[in-house]
Amino acid sequence: MKTLILKLVPTRRCSDRPMTKPVNFYCEAPKARAVSVIGDFNTWCPNAHPMQLRPDGIWYAQVWLRHGHHRYQFQADGEPVLDPHAMGETWNETHQRVSILAVS
Repeated sequence: MKTLILKLVPTRRCSDRPMTKPVNFYCEAPKARAVSVIGDFNTWCPNAHPMQLRPDGIWYAQVWLRHGHHRYQFQADGEPVLDPHAMGETWNETHQRVSILAVS
């Protein structure tokens, strides 16, 4: 008589998959020499996502983000700048006001 051994493999729902999608960030700072987008998705590192200046004076960067809420801000010439087009505002770990974004 043979013994049947069943191995249980956990199943994953579609919503459990770590999905990322491109998110476009725009910052209007035509006189700035350097702008970057910083946030909880890059440990607030100003070198992680530098933005490119477009001919119309708008800075642009595309960042791949996971589903969920993300806190961020722009850094223009080393100074923090909130996003006036953000979904809202909140606070970061150092009690600075930052912008918030929901990715779905």
